[in-house]
Amino acid sequence: MSIDVHLTIDGQPVTVPAGTTLLQAAAEAGQAIPTICYHEHCTANALCRLCVVEVEGARVLAPACVAQVSDGMQVRTRGERVDRSRRTILEMLASAVDLSEAPEIQRQLEAYEAQPGRFPEAERREPALIDDNPMFVRDYGQCVLCWRCVQVCADDAQYTFAINFEGRGYATQIGTFFDRPLPETTCVFCGQCVGVCPTGALKPKREWLLEQGQTPDEIMALTRSERRRKQRK
Repeated sequence: MSIDVHLTIDGQPVTVPAGTTLLQAAAEAGQAIPTICYHEHCTANALCRLCVVEVEGARVLAPACVAQVSDGMQVRTRGERVDRSRRTILEMLASAVDLSEAPEIQRQLEAYEAQPGRFPEAERREPALIDDNPMFVRDYGQCVLCWRCVQVCADDAQYTFAINFEGRGYATQIGTFFDRPLPETTCVFCGQCVGVCPTGALKPKREWLLEQGQTPDEIMALTRSERRRKQRK
């Protein structure tokens, strides 16, 4: 039998089962909390920290996607401290990567009145685009390291483990084992990583070719050429 937990979120009484996260409890109360790394079909890892909320009596802000409710808890999803934290995170992301194809993050930048140029001295990530397979391209200059693609490739969905984090600190990025091209890995080209990417860092090859100015006929010809090349191997 589940145990009910009683708490307040932004002054509103909420009752949810024990084990519910603050993100889920806020949704029950009709309060939307912004997220980037969180995806409903992936394991929450509290990487981006955009979902932080203020819990009365707590020293630090709590990541709502993993912090669980407790009886009598009083939570504020907005406020000067919370908004400043979210705004800073968004500004730091905007200074480091290309967010032009991340509409949800763009909306959050506007909602929190973030200034993308606040950190002009920051080193921008501009790695070369990787085009090593006929299915999708990888533009890690748009990657916010949310981990969604790694999770669905691993034990959240596909169990192929073709990609993972590599490098440390600022040099961290998503890569393959020994930096091999995707066709030489365990990748089965299911496309689930592309589906969960929030920024356009992973993009279907056809879509990318159209953006580069190629016509559908040229793309079809290229696809046939790729198929013949694979048959010859």
